[in-house]
Amino acid sequence: MTDTANLLLLSSLGGELTEEEAAVLGNIMTPRELADGDYLIVQGTSDDSLHVLLEGKLEVVKSTGGGDVAGLAVLREGDLAGELSFIDSHEHTVGLRALCRCRILSLKREDFENVIDEHPQIVYKVMRAIARSTHRIVHRMNSEFIELNNYIFKQHGRY
Repeated sequence: MTDTANLLLLSSLGGELTEEEAAVLGNIMTPRELADGDYLIVQGTSDDSLHVLLEGKLEVVKSTGGGDVAGLAVLREGDLAGELSFIDSHEHTVGLRALCRCRILSLKREDFENVIDEHPQIVYKVMRAIARSTHRIVHRMNSEFIELNNYIFKQHGRY
């Protein structure tokens, strides 16, 4: 098995994949490297790619106007990025900026769609991984909203 397939199995994308499935998927993914400060995703663009962060940290940033950006979250090794644009081709509503040297695997939707007929289980497992990742993001955002709401209104004796 290739190094790419092994790295894929350790990520949240490869959690349900067999070694053979990881090898198939790894063969259609492109390795990338980013230097500190480089952007993987620029807010307002669409690249139809799903990314797996293998090494490093990516900051989720949002433009606040006047050229400033606000950091919203930090992605760590094994996390997915670009999930929704990968599915629906819409523009990215946030950017992703490397906080250090990063290694990434990228999967273009067109390449992914080419394996649908031969490997439907891979497609199913990848889509489950995307759904899990999206669910984690929504759960975290909901928790942060409740914490902020409690802080503002000083409810529940927590602040």
